[in-house]
Amino acid sequence: MKKGRIEAFSDGVLAIIITIMVLELKVPHGDSIKDLMPLLFVFLSYVLSFIYVGIYWNNHHHMFMVVNKVNGAVLWANLHLLFWLSMIPFATAWMGENHFTPAPTALYGFVLLMNAIAYTILSMILVKHHGENSLLSRALGSDFKGKISLACYIIAIPCAFIHTWISGALFVLVALLWLIPDKRIERVIHEEEIS
Repeated sequence: MKKGRIEAFSDGVLAIIITIMVLELKVPHGDSIKDLMPLLFVFLSYVLSFIYVGIYWNNHHHMFMVVNKVNGAVLWANLHLLFWLSMIPFATAWMGENHFTPAPTALYGFVLLMNAIAYTILSMILVKHHGENSLLSRALGSDFKGKISLACYIIAIPCAFIHTWISGALFVLVALLWLIPDKRIERVIHEEEIS
């Protein structure tokens, strides 16, 4: 099967996820800056989640630049990823509304962990489908950043019950790791064009 429909569907779902998150930002009833202060945690959780959804969209787009075809396993793995991405608005709202208290922060970390696992599964299935010598396989390599991200999420979940700011710092650290678009795929495409 061609990859166009999976890309279009994924883009649509990610756009809806961002729309749902922004709709959770409720307008305050007052007209002063002071009236915005109760929304600080909601806004901070929204910004972090927006960045995460953007990172997944960016990396998904890059990964599919070197994908030629998809099969049923790829479709299901992509739906698995989209399911966990669709949980981000719920976890974001709960964490923001409760001012980053332990249980909501731990759930947020769990959702991020499941997103990372789902993305890893998708990339592994794509590599298997395209072969170990494919552009995708060469671009992903050992996926050091992916492994570091998984470790940070695993550490962040129990840390939420020690001090939520430790978890928050780990979430921000992972976002910073991925904020600059992943150059591995662009590098492999460029090397392929040169040779």
